[in-house]
Amino acid sequence: MTTSIEAAIRARRSIRRYRPEPMPVALLREVLESAGWAPSAHNRQPWRFAVLGPAARARLADAMGARLTVDRLADGDPPEAVAADVARSRARITEAPAVILAGFSLADMDRYPDARRAAAERELALQGTAAALQNLLLAASGRGLGAAWMCAPLFCQDTVRAALDLPADWEPQALVTLGYPANTGRPAARAPIDSRILWLLD
Repeated sequence: MTTSIEAAIRARRSIRRYRPEPMPVALLREVLESAGWAPSAHNRQPWRFAVLGPAARARLADAMGARLTVDRLADGDPPEAVAADVARSRARITEAPAVILAGFSLADMDRYPDARRAAAERELALQGTAAALQNLLLAASGRGLGAAWMCAPLFCQDTVRAALDLPADWEPQALVTLGYPANTGRPAARAPIDSRILWLLD
């Protein structure tokens, strides 16, 4: 039997094209409230979200585009391909009706004197933030919104932090674009789950 939760999981798609209608702030708050109900280690809720207005989005897109240009040209990529990639990324960030930056903070996580456990605690914060992002995406889909998860901030965390003047303890992880979908997205495809399972039942 397929539950409503399972149906919502399977119906969710990454949507990158939106209708021009603005996103009501109240609706954004509802989606973020759902994100905040994710599980997290020690219930520390390490996730942090910044809702970006037009000026912040343009500032961020320009800074990330400049960084991407430097990185890609250093890789030896053709300048015209780099420019097209930067323009595409900028459009995704600046033209979406709403953009949320997701990150995490270790401020409330446990502290350990050794590197091994400190690294594990950081991973716990990362896992909790990923769970919150999944909640956010499902909550958006359930409200008839489209959304897409962009991981580009991971490649330039210092650039993102500076462009948005984020608190020093925030570690940027992803951008989520949201809006009323202009299309249904691409058909979903997944590998057979058995190819990802190891049964150890003895």
